[in-house]
Amino acid sequence: RVLSPRSCRRAYPALSGPSGVCTMTALMIQGAGSNVGKSLLVAGLCRAARRRGLSVAPFKPQNMSNNAAVTVDGGEIGRAQALQAQAAGLEPVTDMNPILLKPESEIGAQVVVHGRRLTTVKARDYADLKPRLLPRVLESFGRLKAAHDLVIVEGAGSPAEVNLRAGDIANMGFARAADVPVILAGDIDRGGVIAQIVGTQAVLDPGDADMIAGFLINKFRGDVSLFDDGYRLIEARTGWRGFGVLPFFADAARLPAEDALDIRGRSAGQGLKIACLTFERIANFDDLDPLAQEPGVSLTMIRAGQAIPGDTDLVILPGTKSTRADLAYLRSEGWDVDLAAHIRRGGHVLGLCGGYQMLGTAIHDPEGIEGPPGSTEGLGLLGIETVMSRDKSLERVAARHVFTGQEVSGYEIHIGQSDGPDRARPFAHVGDRPEGASTLYGEIQGTYLHGLFASDTFRRAYLEGFGAVAGAASYGAGVDAVLDDLAEHMARHLDLDAILATAR
Repeated sequence: RVLSPRSCRRAYPALSGPSGVCTMTALMIQGAGSNVGKSLLVAGLCRAARRRGLSVAPFKPQNMSNNAAVTVDGGEIGRAQALQAQAAGLEPVTDMNPILLKPESEIGAQVVVHGRRLTTVKARDYADLKPRLLPRVLESFGRLKAAHDLVIVEGAGSPAEVNLRAGDIANMGFARAADVPVILAGDIDRGGVIAQIVGTQAVLDPGDADMIAGFLINKFRGDVSLFDDGYRLIEARTGWRGFGVLPFFADAARLPAEDALDIRGRSAGQGLKIACLTFERIANFDDLDPLAQEPGVSLTMIRAGQAIPGDTDLVILPGTKSTRADLAYLRSEGWDVDLAAHIRRGGHVLGLCGGYQMLGTAIHDPEGIEGPPGSTEGLGLLGIETVMSRDKSLERVAARHVFTGQEVSGYEIHIGQSDGPDRARPFAHVGDRPEGASTLYGEIQGTYLHGLFASDTFRRAYLEGFGAVAGAASYGAGVDAVLDDLAEHMARHLDLDAILATAR
């Protein structure tokens, strides 16, 4: 796109030219390793570009995550891209993440294309599918590019995984097909960042290495000047320019978690005690983020080998990508015994999506959608049974919670339908449709609604029902404020003018 002189000056105050007109299209952030902070960097750049008056959109060709969001056009994308869309001031659409892989087992994943399930494949077979997916990726990229001044692209994993280069659509394969310049990010927090970046150049194909415009260092703790020699060494060894060293951004913990390993409990030692079971295939775990930030809540993530604490007030069974498999995992950890004791002590239980299905008396999968065909006995805590089917519910919903009377905004993203006598006491109403189920006095409840705790009035009323003191702050406004702080943090420590000037 060709920008007006005014837009160009806003975007690139350090640049000048006789006409004041510049062109820009896209730039890409790739990582010298996994979990180097690419998603956060893209979110910060989107917010920074938006603050400069640019129309900017995020894009990730291929993501692998069970943490998904429902888009305004009725599909699903990675939750990180939904956060990046918020940073850009946009509603999330499926073009922002055209290929989403949702792991269902150790060796296989569901393939979602343009927001809809295409198939389920084993990892080895996915390589044969990728050439058919690149045109779909480029279609989405082309639409975003035509609609916005700038597209900021996020890679996946690392281009240094050259064993995966053939048919690649996530990193250099995309960058070269779309002619998008790359900035390589290294993570100094885990150590070895010099080797990360210099080693990446060493293993890359020369044509791929030529796509890299420079590098930046992320997650630095302490005195940045102590890394001056290392920074200059990287520049000398690679010939790439450096775009700066970004200090660790602690408030990233207040943004929705991208990875299950990033889920942070908040154990204040007082207030309402909530325990959430961390399943092997936990999904849509950002449901918990608003609870983790409530000052009157102590949230504990129960992981493998840990028991549910005896003083817990509420146990949450979260979403899962494989309900029957994670129900078996729950039993193998002895959590079914802990739950029974918790209920005998008068404790409460809330099941979300797959966790809701587990609370019933049985889960039937006659077509083998989540694994071998068959049925699994549920926990028997709610009078419902679930039947899995190939039809997937993908819908943004507005509901009214029965017990508090408060409005709830959320989304449904699940397979399977649940029915039974406890459905006569729904968790909420979506219009005239009953949603979810509960026991007679509401001590055990289940719902298909995700994102419900981001609704401030509902969250406060729900927590106050347990006697908790809920904060008055808006969760959504808090996330937005952190994105502003992130953009300012990046502007202080990185050469944003030069980064944006790499776009073409």
